[in-house]
Amino acid sequence: MKQLLKYLLSGLAVAGLSITGASAEQYPQKTVEIIVGYSAGGGTDVLARTVGDFLEKNLAGDESVVVKNMPGAGGQIGFTAVAEAKPDGYTLGTFNLPAALALTMDRKADYNAQSFTYLANFVKDPNTIVVSKESGIKNLSELLERAGTEPGAVTLGLSSLGGNDHFAGILMQKAAGVEFSLVPFKGAANARVAIMGGHVTAGTMTLGQTIGFEDNLKVLAVLDVERSAFAPDVPTARELGVDVQMGSYRGLVAPADLPDDIRDTLIAALRAVNENSEFQKTAADQGNPISFVAGEDFAALAEQQAAVAREIWENTPWK
Repeated sequence: MKQLLKYLLSGLAVAGLSITGASAEQYPQKTVEIIVGYSAGGGTDVLARTVGDFLEKNLAGDESVVVKNMPGAGGQIGFTAVAEAKPDGYTLGTFNLPAALALTMDRKADYNAQSFTYLANFVKDPNTIVVSKESGIKNLSELLERAGTEPGAVTLGLSSLGGNDHFAGILMQKAAGVEFSLVPFKGAANARVAIMGGHVTAGTMTLGQTIGFEDNLKVLAVLDVERSAFAPDVPTARELGVDVQMGSYRGLVAPADLPDDIRDTLIAALRAVNENSEFQKTAADQGNPISFVAGEDFAALAEQQAAVAREIWENTPWK
């Protein structure tokens, strides 16, 4: 009997060691997928593929990091897929602020701000106020003076309602005490064409969306706390007496309840990506202004952006 008991206890101990060993296996053990809620070739997709390439090199083992595009509903399909995925570290997703959380206010959504584990934000692309170079408008003061003396006469083109362009227009009106006629288009490219062609008085889009169009667009102001390295000669709206900050943030999230050890592994790897000089050069060449925040700081950023979207929705609903 004693020998039998000793044998059973020994077997349990071996089993326990085996279980412990399995739970401590090095992550990842299979391909990590990054879901992008937009079509291939766009700014978010390009960022995801760039980060994914560098992330693959900073994770242990030889497992791949791949991108899966799930476009539709303004990104909602992709955001939902991430929120509903198993929280095991093998499904990550791009996360766009304020758009991702603004979508939860004007329609039924199967996720909210608490549906994600916030890993790292990489890009902060500030909005701008732009005009056609043929407009004759020399500076922001001139544009705002016209909007103030003729309420509604100044048309402001934007990519769509319910996103950073729309919010930039609303915040600018409020801070400057003026009234624009906001004109939404189907995407930033269409809005840019309308601005360059003089079909609207001015427009708002991210700084990155103005790069390469310097011969046709004049950027009057950047809506950020400080000037951008991509346009060092362009003043901020704050410098010009209008304290408005708005832009497009792009980062990576995982489903909520991601185990702490996997979360910490991913954040450490993403931090190493950001600190890589080759990554920084690649991002700069792509026109991506890097503004890295991780973990709880990224979660706080999401809450702050959600609060901005919520206040605008409650006071000036766009649907």
